[in-house]
Amino acid sequence: MMGLAPIGDAAGLRVLEAQLRSADGLAVLRHGMNICGLLFLWQVFSLCCPSWLLGGWSIALVAISLAALLLDRQRRQGGAALLSAADLRRHAVGALLHGGVWAVCMALISHSGDTEQLVALWTLISCVMVCGAISYAALPLSAMAFLLPCIAGLFAMFHAGGELPLRALASSYALSLLGGCLIYAHTFGRQHSATAQLVEKTEVVSLLLREYEAGGSDWLWQTDAMRRLTGVSARLAEMLGRTPAQLEGASLVQLLAGSGWESGRFAAGLRDLSDHLKQRESFSNLALPVEVQGQWRWWELSASPRHDEQGVFQGFRGVGSDVTAQRESADKIAQLARFDPLTGLPNRSHLREALDNALNRALEAAHGRSPGCAYLMIDLDRFKAINDTLGHQTGDKLLSQVARRLLTVCTGDDFCGRIGGDEFAVVMPRIADAAAVPRLAAAIITALSAPYQVDQHMLHVGASVGSALSPADGREAEALIRSADLALYRAKGEGGGRHCAYEPQLHAQAEERRQLELALREALEKDQLHVLYQPVVDVAEERIVGFEALVRWTHPEMGPISPVRFIPVAEEARLIGPIGEWVLRTACQEAAGWPDDVRIAVNVSAEQLAHPSFVAAVVSALAQSGLDAHRLELEVTESVFMTDDAGALKVLDQLLALGIQLSLDDFGTGYSSLGYLSRTRFNTIKIDRSFVVGASRNTAESLAIIRAVVTLADSLGMVTTAEGVETQAELEMVRRLGCKKVQGYYFGRPMLGGDAVRLFPMPTQRAIG
Repeated sequence: MMGLAPIGDAAGLRVLEAQLRSADGLAVLRHGMNICGLLFLWQVFSLCCPSWLLGGWSIALVAISLAALLLDRQRRQGGAALLSAADLRRHAVGALLHGGVWAVCMALISHSGDTEQLVALWTLISCVMVCGAISYAALPLSAMAFLLPCIAGLFAMFHAGGELPLRALASSYALSLLGGCLIYAHTFGRQHSATAQLVEKTEVVSLLLREYEAGGSDWLWQTDAMRRLTGVSARLAEMLGRTPAQLEGASLVQLLAGSGWESGRFAAGLRDLSDHLKQRESFSNLALPVEVQGQWRWWELSASPRHDEQGVFQGFRGVGSDVTAQRESADKIAQLARFDPLTGLPNRSHLREALDNALNRALEAAHGRSPGCAYLMIDLDRFKAINDTLGHQTGDKLLSQVARRLLTVCTGDDFCGRIGGDEFAVVMPRIADAAAVPRLAAAIITALSAPYQVDQHMLHVGASVGSALSPADGREAEALIRSADLALYRAKGEGGGRHCAYEPQLHAQAEERRQLELALREALEKDQLHVLYQPVVDVAEERIVGFEALVRWTHPEMGPISPVRFIPVAEEARLIGPIGEWVLRTACQEAAGWPDDVRIAVNVSAEQLAHPSFVAAVVSALAQSGLDAHRLELEVTESVFMTDDAGALKVLDQLLALGIQLSLDDFGTGYSSLGYLSRTRFNTIKIDRSFVVGASRNTAESLAIIRAVVTLADSLGMVTTAEGVETQAELEMVRRLGCKKVQGYYFGRPMLGGDAVRLFPMPTQRAIG
């Protein structure tokens, strides 16, 4: 009502509209009184009051009145849909100006006349206050804004000491008007609020009645004491496909039983209905299948017994409705809740339910003394690559074929389902012998690893399986699932395409990985990481031309932790990005103090390349360190191209445009493709140590690979770096094969930045030389 809080419901908006409509209807009274008061003042005070004072006041009154008329007109043009509490506040501002201009009149003009003219002014002011109170009565905030300045003006008008009784009387009069306005506004609000709520409820009831009349989904029915239909409605006859005359006097139970009446095979709902009718008791929402013209429908019946005035039972009267659509929808929802919509296999929750049942039965049968059931988790190998290259539609079709193959393998009591993505699971409620689980796992891997024909594509994926037995690997479903998941993780870690059973040490290893991840998250914050630098040497001159930055971790309690342990954990925990950026900034800062012809090489992960801000992070590291871009060499492996070839190439092109050197690390050990070399201008190809060791032992394959890589690099204008050179013999061998640079323990182990700086002459020494 006051307009000091937002209006949040339809009823409040209706009251607001009624308030403003009432004020608009009485505005003519207020403006008419202003005109009369203006003329009255000129008539009475024109001789004793300065003309400029009356004129200025008159202009103010007219301006305020015109502004109020204009604002009210704009509000009405906006319509009721745009009304808000702010309109009440704006209206109150106009009322405040209205009351203020009359308060100014009382303060200034009352001093210009004698007692008779003061009485005339008081008479005018009382009329103005009455008219204003009436016109603002429905708006309490506006009423207060108008009358309070008037009360202040009364104090100024009756300022003489002998006029104190008049001041008290006038103030009491004005306060009485204000109190009356507030009482009226309260009553006004309650009445219109109740009216608005009644209108809203009436509209809802009307809407429900219209929907009922349009839908016609329910019908009335009644029986006599012998349970025969009487007074059959047209709607009931229509639902049964007969006329009311044909149904009159027919047995309700026999009619609903349909063809099952002769055989005596009744639905459970029909038996419940018959029992209620026999016991003459009320029932509600009783669902039962009904045969209507050869088709089965679902009806829902409610009824109460009827008695005459003497209490004699007359039969039943009730209402019925066809709920076939709702029943089918509920069945479909139940199907979706328990089965995977893509493959049709049981979903995660259904699998969990089957596992719980299997565990309970196994516990009851074996009393926990021997393995009673098993849980197998299955994960497809190389499925993500198919999704990324051929699209999700092809991936979905492949998953459907995987589900069909899994159903052919899992026979008997075995229960298979889809967990989600490319993960499936099998519940074995009974285990015949110790080889049953490995035998089923091998059959699953064999079946799922066979080629798939999807559209025009011949696809190859493998499968990895992890298994757990109850009660040895877990007595509860959660524990058994966790054990199978750990076994699957191990199978994937060993290269996939195999089955691993749960072993107790897997849990210890998982806990170790978890603790390692927690510690690694703190390593950056607590300055536990540091960077070592391994020299890269020019073969011809045996001169240091660069260093490779290698991150190391020393934990205060666990001591030095090998990168072989924490780098995979960092990649799984998505920590490799921030760690890699820290190494990049640290290495650039260190290299800025080296000679200008010495480069720094930093390894970059696939996750870093995929991050949208990676290029900006490289630019920032160069800018903060002051290192020239041509002195920075970023090393990537071929794995970065496996998920998003085009995206990785685009990022590498941006880095090349900055003048940064690129190096392809471990070429030949992974997913080698000459396409990467032809589409990206790598500056260096690094040959893995495994080939260097093989070549030093005169292994023909390793020698051939090194020669091929060197020839390829020379033809493309690239430089080759041999990794892991540890002896003079290995150095001579890679020099003879044509490698331009070497890296390994022969020239230096990874060292601290301070030790790396001491390998170079001091600036003054270099200047003298």
